[in-house]
Amino acid sequence: MSRKRALSLWFPRLGAERLLRALRVPDWSVPFAVLRDTGQMQVIAALSQAASAAGLRPGQPLRDAMAVCPGLMTRLQNPQAEAAFLATLRRWATQFSPWVAEQPPDALMLDITGCAHLFGGEEALIDRIGADCARHGLSVQCGIADTPGAAWALARFAGGAAGHTRSGDAIDQEARATRSRAIKRRHWERGGATPIRDHVQAPRHRIAAPGQTRTVLDPLPVTALRLEAETIEKLSRLGLRRIGDLAGQPRAALARRFGIGLVQRLDQALGSAPEPISPARADTALATRLTLPEPIGLQGDILAALDRLIPRLCTLLRDRGLGARAVRLQAFRADGTMGAVTVGLARPTREADRIRPLLAMKLDEIDAGFGIDMLRLEAVQTEPLHDTTHSGHAEAALAAQGRMGQQTAMEDLIARLGARIGLEAITRRHPGDSHIPEKGAQVLAAAWSAPHDGPWPHPPVPRPALIWRPEPVHAPDRPRLPRQFRWRGRDFAVTHATGPERIAPEWWLDDPDWRSGTRDYWVVTTDSGARLWLFFAHGADLSAGWFCQGNFG
Repeated sequence: MSRKRALSLWFPRLGAERLLRALRVPDWSVPFAVLRDTGQMQVIAALSQAASAAGLRPGQPLRDAMAVCPGLMTRLQNPQAEAAFLATLRRWATQFSPWVAEQPPDALMLDITGCAHLFGGEEALIDRIGADCARHGLSVQCGIADTPGAAWALARFAGGAAGHTRSGDAIDQEARATRSRAIKRRHWERGGATPIRDHVQAPRHRIAAPGQTRTVLDPLPVTALRLEAETIEKLSRLGLRRIGDLAGQPRAALARRFGIGLVQRLDQALGSAPEPISPARADTALATRLTLPEPIGLQGDILAALDRLIPRLCTLLRDRGLGARAVRLQAFRADGTMGAVTVGLARPTREADRIRPLLAMKLDEIDAGFGIDMLRLEAVQTEPLHDTTHSGHAEAALAAQGRMGQQTAMEDLIARLGARIGLEAITRRHPGDSHIPEKGAQVLAAAWSAPHDGPWPHPPVPRPALIWRPEPVHAPDRPRLPRQFRWRGRDFAVTHATGPERIAPEWWLDDPDWRSGTRDYWVVTTDSGARLWLFFAHGADLSAGWFCQGNFG
């Protein structure tokens, strides 16, 4: 049996090079950057090779980047388009292995066990991938190892040396004896880059030979373990700068101080813990699009476009015997960005008259910007739906009583309300299979459940209209119903009482509210006219006593 081998493909300039290809920029020597809007300012999300050579870096504010490179070309980031481009790269990568997983936003992970020899070995495979990407204007870094975590680390950190990073602190006023040590001390103590000793060289190879994962990972920085920034800073303060420094530490001590996440990442990289590669599901998108000759921005124009898109989508659904439960409308703007809205339906449908009103209600959320030049409509969630179904006795009875139309109208109403407040906010109650009063009904999402069919089951003793968590009642701690009691700061006198009704807890469940044991319930009418639901808990210690749990109104 061959050893498992994983290949990591990292596209460090994916966002910038995607736009350079789409815009067909003739001169790639001009610095180019993709910007991400953080709400307060615009920062660099991706850079071209020319922009990196000019001294720019990801995460840098746009104003600082323009000061360094006045001739910088910029475009806003489109995360949806980048995700679609990564999916395209995933399909391209299936020529090297059928087991390809996406690692958003800019990487792929391949299981190449038993595949590398088809391309002349692992070195030849990497060379071919690099040549294909270069031919299409993409930068790629590869790493191959026994585990996905090690391959991920080699793709990003092998072949480079992390230099010293100055802290930026002024040390001119410090004593000469401390100046030479200040930079080395401060930049890693304050969360800077991990220092590398002069005699230690970073590994130059991108392929870890089978069984040599530990040897290859030892010189790499702890950042290669895919840890959170806070954990990396804590490790740096303690002098644990390399994976080799962590690999020799007791696992229990590491988990106790830095959390189980650090130990899990370390074990995954070294192969002690499994990390499966989950390939993406097959593309089964049902979508249609409309490219416009001129950008549009009015809602009337978008509705006119929907009148052409929705019937096409319904035809696609009908041909496959499906009905849509969720529909997404994507509006691609002229500046390369995109806006999208999604609507859900209470039951699957492929009728245009039921989909169009829901989308029309959400059009206010789409910002046309400089104009919309393409619309795309997709059924993102579908269910089987057949034109002809065999009705059982229940459906036949409903149809005879004319209630099928009422049920459809209710589902349309749920869908319209869900478009405003969300389908999850609309609920309905169903009978619960429990003798515990507060579990006598269950709350279900109305869009994904049918109304209760049949009469509502009634307990032998009526339940109050309002039920709340038990509240203490000041009365003698004995099972006999008191003539007077105090509740919520008021004194009450009992004029009439019915009971008791004994209810025992569900012994097979550990319910914190029922740890008091068996209860005796009474329906109590007080001198003020209130009808309360009291019970005595036959518990031990502090759990015993009288409580109020409901009001009959």
